[in-house]
Amino acid sequence: MNGRELSKSIFCFAFILFLNSSCLLLKQNQITEQQPIFQSNFEGSTNVVSIPETNDYGAKVEMLIGEDNNLENSNWTENLKAFNNRILQVQYTGGDSTKRYAKVVSEPGNTNNHVLKFWLNDSWSADLGQQKARVQTNLYGINPGLKEFYQSVRVYLTEDFRVLRNYPEKFTWLTLSEFWNNEWWDSKEKYGFRIGLTITKPIKEESDLYFRLNSEDAGQKEIWEEVNKEFKVPIGKWFTLEYYFKEGNDKTGRFYVAVIPDGEKRQEIFDVKNFTHNTKDPSPNGITGYNPMKLYTSKDLVAYMKSKDKTLQIYWDDFKLWTNRQPERK
Repeated sequence: MNGRELSKSIFCFAFILFLNSSCLLLKQNQITEQQPIFQSNFEGSTNVVSIPETNDYGAKVEMLIGEDNNLENSNWTENLKAFNNRILQVQYTGGDSTKRYAKVVSEPGNTNNHVLKFWLNDSWSADLGQQKARVQTNLYGINPGLKEFYQSVRVYLTEDFRVLRNYPEKFTWLTLSEFWNNEWWDSKEKYGFRIGLTITKPIKEESDLYFRLNSEDAGQKEIWEEVNKEFKVPIGKWFTLEYYFKEGNDKTGRFYVAVIPDGEKRQEIFDVKNFTHNTKDPSPNGITGYNPMKLYTSKDLVAYMKSKDKTLQIYWDDFKLWTNRQPERK
């Protein structure tokens, strides 16, 4: 074999190795992309139970337990290790089961599928001496804080939500999720910061409902706000709600929200590039707590629903978390 042939053989061998390595890397990336660090379809033994010896304004704090037998990383008390082995709490800050609850139930019209149901029918005296209404999940005490993560969950707002089109005032307080960087009620935390996704009715007159995303420094000092009036909140239809969080300042921070109504194309609702931590924090340390699924509102709004013989009800399904996924490129 002459020098030219030897060089050609070495090149071919190196090229084959490159292709094999590239294919293997691509396959590994695809596997990593497809495997959440936690997921639940609320099947199997998944259930909501009370946590003994808890007292939250007269109510028990609850938690998710169990697992989906057919899903990896689905055990609620074993597979949240990426979150410092925390549990997912269910919190009401008062009230009782005649006013609110969270339960794993069969999906209406589809008894073969189980979902997490939030039901809210009244308000009560809660934290800060305020009369309000809440059902929420908590993932607190995350250590180290999350600098970047992605969440996906399917959501169904029942037909009763349509009544809010005729609510006699505009509103912004109907919260679906909140993200804390960091929790501002913690006396040891100097640099609290909150991002919240809410449903809003932007005018007093009859109106469609829209998604609103905003952030605040501690003391409820708003930093940025966006309302998407191009996309109506889906009611009476399942949709997938996706979030992406990246910690950063007004140049490097990012918060992304997409909605995928069943049978339809992905809709990018928000892609905010701005502060995702307290604007004065010299050393931000990531999301230390958040409320991935939440139903939280004012006494006036829930009273209006009740006056119309309606209730606020949300069904949740197919909950997934990643720490290595980013939004799809356009």
